[in-house]
Amino acid sequence: MNAHELRDKTPDQLRDELVNLKKESFNLRFQQATGQMENTARMRQVRRDTARVKTILNEKAAAAAGEE
Repeated sequence: MNAHELRDKTPDQLRDELVNLKKESFNLRFQQATGQMENTARMRQVRRDTARVKTILNEKAAAAAGEE
């Protein structure tokens, strides 16, 4: 997932994406704790995607606040 794809989404879609990423992060942490994790690089990818979504949400919020 890249920033260009995220900027095309609405804030509601971004919030849904953030919820999905947090659920996936929880599941990955659980897998790691139980020793079932196969793709350890996915944790890093999910963390970075979460940060991207939060950044885009903050940008959109700042832009909306600036318009008013």
